[in-house]
Amino acid sequence: MKNIDKELADIVGSEFVSNHPEEKFIYSRDMGTMEPAFPDLVVMPNTTEEIQKIVQLANREEIPITPMGGGLTLSGLVRPLKGGIVMDLKRMNRIIAVNEKSRYVITEAGTSQGMLQAYLKKHHPSLKHSVPDAPPIATIAGNVLIHGSGHISQSGGFHSEMLNGMEVVMPTGEVVRIGSCATSPYWFSRAPLPDLAGLFLGWAGTTGIVTKLAIKLYPNRLFNDVKAFVTEDSEQVAEVIHRVTGTQVAEDVNVVMSSRMPGFQIVFMTYSADTKEELTWKRNLIRASLKKFIDDNVGGFMVVLPVLKGDFLEVPMKNITQFADEMQGGGFEYIGAIMPIELFSEAYRTGIEIADHFGIPHFIIVRVVGLGHCMMFAYAYAFNRADEADIKKVQAALEDTNRKVLQMGGIPWKAEAPAQKQIIEHMDPNTFALMNRIRAVLDPKGIMNPGNWEV
Repeated sequence: MKNIDKELADIVGSEFVSNHPEEKFIYSRDMGTMEPAFPDLVVMPNTTEEIQKIVQLANREEIPITPMGGGLTLSGLVRPLKGGIVMDLKRMNRIIAVNEKSRYVITEAGTSQGMLQAYLKKHHPSLKHSVPDAPPIATIAGNVLIHGSGHISQSGGFHSEMLNGMEVVMPTGEVVRIGSCATSPYWFSRAPLPDLAGLFLGWAGTTGIVTKLAIKLYPNRLFNDVKAFVTEDSEQVAEVIHRVTGTQVAEDVNVVMSSRMPGFQIVFMTYSADTKEELTWKRNLIRASLKKFIDDNVGGFMVVLPVLKGDFLEVPMKNITQFADEMQGGGFEYIGAIMPIELFSEAYRTGIEIADHFGIPHFIIVRVVGLGHCMMFAYAYAFNRADEADIKKVQAALEDTNRKVLQMGGIPWKAEAPAQKQIIEHMDPNTFALMNRIRAVLDPKGIMNPGNWEV
């Protein structure tokens, strides 16, 4: 690493390179339970060309690079497990273009959810994007690349499914474009070309650095409402989800369960309309879809008072994230298991058992993805970061949760390095062999976020 900081300073400017202990400390961890891993240097590029030069330098010297967006995965995916350079992309936060007719936006990789949300509200109020329930500093690119979800996921799917195209700096320094932008000035689709986006989605930054991307936008309608359906029978929830998503009128469907409300499962459904008449029609359609459960006395709609509706319609939903500091200790991590909706009851019982076994207050939230095609089932564990025993307890709970999720047939989402190894143990060995061959071709020197997706 000798003199590397000087070469990096020549590329990005001395004020955007650091090896100071306090900054290395900050970039060594996140709010989750994973042990810190310290970088040798932190660099903040401002252009694709600067990133290209940094990658070429790192490739020449065989220095690990860990690309970072908002650093909010909570599972330690941007810890530099082998040291080297952490590349913070927050300076690359330009919103390049909005196409109103084809409903998409092109942004740089460091653009945050909050920035885009504010920009659309000011300049394109008829459009919105799918916002995750995360702090506003979370980046668009980061959430797409980890297959994130948001408040339009019931109608739009995973955020990675909302990706139209991207620009990527490869581990050897070449710059490539994926999707229609490879052949056209318009970033409208990944079809009909061979879809190479999968080389970068879900790989935890081990195959390249995304510098620009285009995502789909959606109509921002004038009227919004929320319905809440309550049951005490977890066996009914999968069918509730199946029926309400079958109406195709909800934009977001979430299920919330907490030790503060033991035994209850509350299904929240948000929907929007251009007129009050359309809003009423959608409300009635949702109610009709769940009439069977009311008639059978196994569930019913909960009154959401007008004073509370604002909280449930807020994007992102702060009342969901308040649990993150339940222990007043600044620590929080969760297992977001992607699984079919028919596993709801088993997953719910498993979550209660794990929380009771480890003596942790349980908070479980489910986000439906697509028209009930699957769900993100999140087991959330808050802890006191100042209490080492509390951290170890939550680490054990996370490991147990990952194991049981895989046994059920689910897959842990944005998995931390230990969970990645658990996934690999369950994976078809030929699939993992193919992953290794792909990485060897794209990153022959193994410099991209090494330590992830490895045995």
